[in-house]
Amino acid sequence: MDTSDPYQLLDFGDGRRLERFAGMILDRPCPVAEGIERADPAAWAAADARFERGNGDAGQWTCRRPLPPQWTIAHGSLTLELKCTQFGHLGIFPEQAGNWQWIAGRVRQAALSAALPRVLNLFAYTGGATLAAAAAGAEVVHVDAARNIVAWARRNAALSGLAHAPIHWIAEDAVKFVKRELRRDNRYDAVILDPPSYGHGAHGERWRLAEHLPQLLDLCVELTTPRPCFMLLTCHTPGFEPDRLGRMLAAALADADCGTLDARPLTIRAATGRELPSGAAVRWGTTM
Repeated sequence: MDTSDPYQLLDFGDGRRLERFAGMILDRPCPVAEGIERADPAAWAAADARFERGNGDAGQWTCRRPLPPQWTIAHGSLTLELKCTQFGHLGIFPEQAGNWQWIAGRVRQAALSAALPRVLNLFAYTGGATLAAAAAGAEVVHVDAARNIVAWARRNAALSGLAHAPIHWIAEDAVKFVKRELRRDNRYDAVILDPPSYGHGAHGERWRLAEHLPQLLDLCVELTTPRPCFMLLTCHTPGFEPDRLGRMLAAALADADCGTLDARPLTIRAATGRELPSGAAVRWGTTM
């Protein structure tokens, strides 16, 4: 996130990360930091809470000082609700902040030549990308399989002054929704995807990234207008590096007659100056 926001990666190492979120300092697991020494060991004593994973995906927070049940963090004009979940997540992925800025810029450019560009956001989580697009002037369809997460995103819209923005909130499996939109002959000017490694839809639909992503990308390209303005694919799954994701999106876009593709790592710069790898992003956009 940019320097005006109250987020900071304080340190990482020994399989963990130490972060400040709007005044709360949290110590969480970080597999990519395994085998790395901490740069500032003394800083970790300031953590307000520490999360430890259990046998499954869930785990437990140990609070050294009382934490509020939820609090908020600002990013530009957006305000997002945070809370300590049983999976160690807080409702925000700071490495996505640069992508939100890119989305807003692409939407503003598209709005110069098209009234209210339509953006589809799949696996949309708590809505950072949705709100960035809506605030820039887009109509957004926000899709996530979990109803409680969609409700969280709607609270973020209200906190950000976007409760009445043209956002359509959909709790449904992403692949199922895209196929239905194709049957209805609905089309979008842009698509955003941040798929998980694995998961299940609202009605038990199975998702495996390696197995299902290529088909979904093909469907998303089919779902776009003849001259889409952008596509954004991000991923946090080990083994899906920028080059691999770039090849996958390029294959899906093989028939596109214009546009440039930029595949890049997602990182967060720590207060110590070191870069923490945080996934990969592929941005594709047409020339405006």
